[in-house]
Amino acid sequence: MVEDVTTKTSERRRSDDPAELAKFSALAESWWDPEGAFRPLHEINTARLGFIKEEICRHFGRDVAAMRPFEGLRVIDVGCGGGLLCEPMARLGAAVTGLDAAARNIEIAKLHAAGSGLDIAYRVGTVESLAANGERFDIVLNMEVVEHVADVGLFLAASADLVRPDGLMFVSTINRTKRAFLMAIVGAEYVLRWIPRGTHDWRRFVRPSELRSALERGGIDLTRLSGMVYDPVTARWRLKAGDLAVNYLGVGTKRAA
Repeated sequence: MVEDVTTKTSERRRSDDPAELAKFSALAESWWDPEGAFRPLHEINTARLGFIKEEICRHFGRDVAAMRPFEGLRVIDVGCGGGLLCEPMARLGAAVTGLDAAARNIEIAKLHAAGSGLDIAYRVGTVESLAANGERFDIVLNMEVVEHVADVGLFLAASADLVRPDGLMFVSTINRTKRAFLMAIVGAEYVLRWIPRGTHDWRRFVRPSELRSALERGGIDLTRLSGMVYDPVTARWRLKAGDLAVNYLGVGTKRAA
C-alpha cells in the first residue's frame, strides 16, 4: 500500500492537471521500457544525473568519486513517475522519497524498486499537500514536470517550501521558443516519434527568466543554468552551458529564513 498525502489537505489549491495525470497514467506500464514512450527520459538520464551529482557534491562538500556520496542527504523527486531518477539517487546513498499525483505511476515505481532491492519511500499526492504537512528535504528534484502542471507558480512555491534552508532545488524543463516548438514538438512527436503526440503543449513551456522569477519568490536563488542538447553523431545528450533554447536545467539554493 502506498501512502496518499493528498487527502490530508484535499481542500487546498492544487497545481496538478487531471488531464496530464490521466495521460501519464495511461502510459505507466512503459516507464521502464527504454524503447517505449519514455525513451527520451532514459536517454537524457546520464546528462542530467551528471549535472545533479556534480552540484550536490560541490554544495555539500562530498567526494564526487565516492560510491555513495549522498549518504545522509534527504532527497525528494517531485513528479517521480516510475522512479527513473529515484533509483540512481538511492544507489548514490540518498534517503529518497518519490512523489507523484498519479497512483498508477507510484505502483509501477514501487514494483521496480522492490525488484531492484532498493528502499525508496513512494507517496501518492501533490507537492502542496506534502509541503503543508511540514516535510523538508536537503534536495528537491523537479525534472521535466513544470511544463505539465496547471499552475507553475503554485507548484514551484510549494516545491520551494519543501527545501530546507541552504538546501538545493533542481529544475529541468523546456524553453518557450520557436526552436523548442520545432524540435520538442514537431521533431520529437511528429517526425521522429520519440514520444507520443500531444505529450507537450508549447504554451506551457517555461522561459528561464520566468523560472528564475518564480524560484526567487519562493526563496530560491538560481545559481546555475545549462542547456541539454542532442548530439546526432553520438546519439547522446550532453550539457551545453550557452544553449538554453530548447531543453535546459538549473539548480538553486534556498535562502536562510
